[in-house]
Amino acid sequence: MPDIRNYTMNFGPQHPAAHGVLRLVLELDGEVIERADPHIGLLHRGTEKLAETKPFNQSVPYMDRLDYVSMMCNEHAYVIAVERLLGIEAPIRAQYIRTMFDEVTRILNHLMWLGAHALDIGAMSVFLYAFREREDLMDCYEAVSGARMHAAYYRPGGVYRDLPDLMPQYQVSKWHGKGAVNKLNETRQGSLLDFLEDFVQRFPACVDEYETLLSDNRIWKQRTVSIGIVSPERALQLGFSGPMLRGSGFEWDLRKKQPYAVYDKVDFDIPVGVNGDCYDRYLVRIEEMRQSNRIVKQCIEWLRKNPGPVMADDHKVTAPSRESMKTNMESLIHHFKLFSEGYCVPEGEVYAAVEHPKGEFGIYLVSDGANKPYRLKIRAPGYAHLASIDEMARGHMLADVVAIIGTQDVVFGEIDR
Repeated sequence: MPDIRNYTMNFGPQHPAAHGVLRLVLELDGEVIERADPHIGLLHRGTEKLAETKPFNQSVPYMDRLDYVSMMCNEHAYVIAVERLLGIEAPIRAQYIRTMFDEVTRILNHLMWLGAHALDIGAMSVFLYAFREREDLMDCYEAVSGARMHAAYYRPGGVYRDLPDLMPQYQVSKWHGKGAVNKLNETRQGSLLDFLEDFVQRFPACVDEYETLLSDNRIWKQRTVSIGIVSPERALQLGFSGPMLRGSGFEWDLRKKQPYAVYDKVDFDIPVGVNGDCYDRYLVRIEEMRQSNRIVKQCIEWLRKNPGPVMADDHKVTAPSRESMKTNMESLIHHFKLFSEGYCVPEGEVYAAVEHPKGEFGIYLVSDGANKPYRLKIRAPGYAHLASIDEMARGHMLADVVAIIGTQDVVFGEIDR
């Protein structure tokens, strides 16, 4: 009898469908997966240890870089943890701004996921559609923080500054003539809230377009239906959260079950899947974009009617205004001390979690009373999801591994932290 052996192949890290620096060692019987072994650590940057060497307020920008598609949601968990230890609370307007930007971030994340996942499976045009809307939301990030990606906009005690009254505008250049620029600037004549309001009015129609391209598409369904099925019980045992858990039919969402910011004051629904396959997880994320749109709309309405402070008034923790700093000696000292050595946080430990676009993103923080954390542990949703890839891929074909990685929506910044 001939000796039949399984053969082993590497998938990634340079493979375009590996979504970062994932190296999968696949054991194949022909084209059927017998075993999938994820090798991680190729991106490791030691974020948790870095944060333990920096004052509390200087670690906010590190959070942006953990999951570089869901920047402000990472910051949110961290600033909530610091605020709980300090015993302070952000003003209500800052809470609404945070809630609004969390949902803008969720839409940004799901658009990136949708474009990349569809591209992996072979649907090219969805990528271009999704990035068209992503561009508008990136402009909102830039308008409030000055950066398109790593915003560092949330701060312990509130947010960096209030929403701008003017949106940045396109200028005439060798690429865009006067007519084109006027068209691009049509929605940018008012404030950030006006720009966002225009976006939320037209976004549901954009989601309909994505669904027209994919939801009933024969090839899309052949690639995703009954692929990577996870039962509700198994999803719980594997530590799933977010769309991965809800796709398996489990209605668990921290925004409803353990509300933070102002999620208890806004109205939205939790989409839940039935079969726990790739197709259900796709449908859950599509519906989540619609629900996020609803929340943003409600936040815009409230923010229009209720001006107010966006930073706590305690200048031992939050920076004084520039004007005060230039005219008042005490403010200058507060400012200098705050940005050179931060502030001491009372002894204690805290765990703060948010419903990140990918699942439960938690920060476990231990303070020994110094100006920097004694320990910081990050609970990244993608880490638990990636651990299940062997179980999800076993018995499927090689091409289905791509669909499974896509549906997990892994980003390696948080996995290889």
